[in-house]
This record gives sequence, structure tokens and C-alpha cells, in this order.
Amino acid sequence: MYNKKTSKKGFTLVEIMIVVVIIGLLAAMAIPAFQKVRRTSQDKTILNNLRQLSAAAQQYFLEQGVTSASSANLVGTATDKYIKSVNTVRGETYPGTLNATDTQITADGVNYAL
Repeated sequence: MYNKKTSKKGFTLVEIMIVVVIIGLLAAMAIPAFQKVRRTSQDKTILNNLRQLSAAAQQYFLEQGVTSASSANLVGTATDKYIKSVNTVRGETYPGTLNATDTQITADGVNYAL
């Protein structure tokens, strides 16, 4: 009798399919969590931008003796500006005018308390 020794190398189709299913399940759980963390981070950045605008406006109000300021008075590269630039996160727009009595600022329809 002839006895031939064979060695099995590689993976079976079932093993590969199980690995693909596991990777798919992990991706299905990780992607929404990543998107939520990303959205939260963007919201915090927008809030920080609005707080910087508010602080610059308050300083402008004190120095100029006025109760209203436009973004053009606050943001720019000139030496008389209070903020060099405001980077957008999701393409949001910031208010054109800030008032001394503002307690909330709206950016793209979302109210942020200061």
C-alpha cells in the first residue's frame, strides 16, 4: 500500500467567510461610533469659535464704547483686528453682527449658549 503524506496549508472557504463576516460586524459597529465622535468634536470646535468671537466682541465693545460689532470689525489680518481667522469645520457660517446683549449665537441654525 502506498501511503502519501499530504500537508494542509492555507484556509478553507468557510474560515475565510467567517473572518469576512467578523470584519463586517466590527466595521458596522465602529463606523457609527466614529461618526458620533467626529460630530461631537466638530460641535465643540464650532462652540469654541463662537466663544472666541464673543470674547473678541466684548473686548471691541469695551475699547470702542459701542454695543454692536460686525465680523469685519473683529476678524482679519490687520493689526486692529481681534481674531486672525475663524476656520470653518463643516462649512458653517457665523453671524455677521454681534451685540453686547447676546447670550446665544446661532451658527447654521443651531443656537449655542455662551
